[in-house]
Amino acid sequence: MNRKELVDALSSKADLSKKDADNFLGAFMDTVTNELKRGGQVSLVGFGTFKTVQRAARQARNPQTGATVHVPARKVPVFKVGKGLKSAF
Repeated sequence: MNRKELVDALSSKADLSKKDADNFLGAFMDTVTNELKRGGQVSLVGFGTFKTVQRAARQARNPQTGATVHVPARKVPVFKVGKGLKSAF
């Protein structure tokens, strides 16, 4: 499902116009992104949690040349699935 299909599904399920559904989806994504940038997390009970984790620096290899490359430490966003979503499968 891409963004357009998601907006269509949201608009039909929530009885919203497609424009309102698209605005909602954009606001949701912006809010989650800003909270993760601040170092926080967004928990949706039964669905899951968006948060950031710190990845350690490591050594990797360039598969084309075989040369060792240093990969610096960085923060990355992750999503941990909640019990409700997990049990739906």
